[in-house]
Amino acid sequence: MVRPAVRVPLPTVLRDWGRLGAIGFGGPPAHVALLRELCVERRGWLSAREFEDANAACQLLPGPASTQLAIYCAGRVGGPAAAILGGLAFILPGLAAILVIAVATLSASPPAWLRGVGAGAGAAVVPVVAAAGLSLGRASLAGRTREGRARALGYLAAGVAAAVATGPWVVLVLLVAGLLELGLRRRSVAALHAWPVLLAVAAGTASALPALAWTAFKVGALSYGGGFVIIPLMHGDAVDAHGWMTDAEFTGAVAFGQLTPGPVTQTVALVGYAAAGLGGALLAAAIAFAPSFLVVALGGDGFRRLRASTAARAFLDGAGPAAVGAILGAAVPLATGLSTVWQVGVLGAAAALLLAGRSPLPVLLAGGAAGAVAALAGAPLP
Repeated sequence: MVRPAVRVPLPTVLRDWGRLGAIGFGGPPAHVALLRELCVERRGWLSAREFEDANAACQLLPGPASTQLAIYCAGRVGGPAAAILGGLAFILPGLAAILVIAVATLSASPPAWLRGVGAGAGAAVVPVVAAAGLSLGRASLAGRTREGRARALGYLAAGVAAAVATGPWVVLVLLVAGLLELGLRRRSVAALHAWPVLLAVAAGTASALPALAWTAFKVGALSYGGGFVIIPLMHGDAVDAHGWMTDAEFTGAVAFGQLTPGPVTQTVALVGYAAAGLGGALLAAAIAFAPSFLVVALGGDGFRRLRASTAARAFLDGAGPAAVGAILGAAVPLATGLSTVWQVGVLGAAAALLLAGRSPLPVLLAGGAAGAVAALAGAPLP
């Protein structure tokens, strides 16, 4: 970590980053806007150029980009200790909310209205995920040459297929797509940048790790394209491979992850709770977020160089479309968790609201409210 641009006291970092973690609803775009408002516009701790460079560099890294940006900004204004404390302050409010939800919803007999909230929000999250995938897909194809668009569409299709078929293949598809695009740019496998190769090695040697730890590691270190891409990664392990959760429970977990503040990545704590109780939830969260702290602490001033790296950009030009495909494909396993007629109605209403320009958070809240009403009215629950 480079020397802070200004020296901000640790209590100030804890207060301000904790506030962001508590009010950070709306996912990464909202988090970036809140961090910019705090660090650039209101406090003047960072220049606009440095903030944009850091944000762009975080987009080139695997893992939760907005969390990495929060850690980086805290470190730049307060030093290494502030990076750790600020990052934790940003993560912990949402994680606490997720743990409360896990205890309430994954107990032996959760209240019917709460099950209804999960079922309703779970139905609404399907078109939210699909809409996010379509939006990102359009952005990933923009500005490419005709040949580049054709390759990107191929990577996107591979991501869709991997997400629909089985979640664990998503990591392999992301890595292969990124390495292939980088190889095509450099015309030489020997010219590959070191960091994607290291990720490939990690993917190949992780079979000896405990299942939950490997799931959390994939979520935190091997996902590209934002929070939604973790859905097929978790679904393949939590539902298909190990049976920690049912389809309905997993779909509800994804919805609750969207409804709570802070990083979407903390949804993995719900999977951890289903697998091994409170200890599993804390273990999964710790492993999923550890790479973000490490990459920022070790990156130092390399964030600027990363943004200018043609190798990193080439890798993301392949992995990015594949990640978008995985997001689109994630809507399929989520939809399999819908088993009642009223949930299909909520899905349709949510899709209509999104098409009308409503933002995802109110749509999810409306879906959860509809589910609670349905449950109280005696409607069947999944």
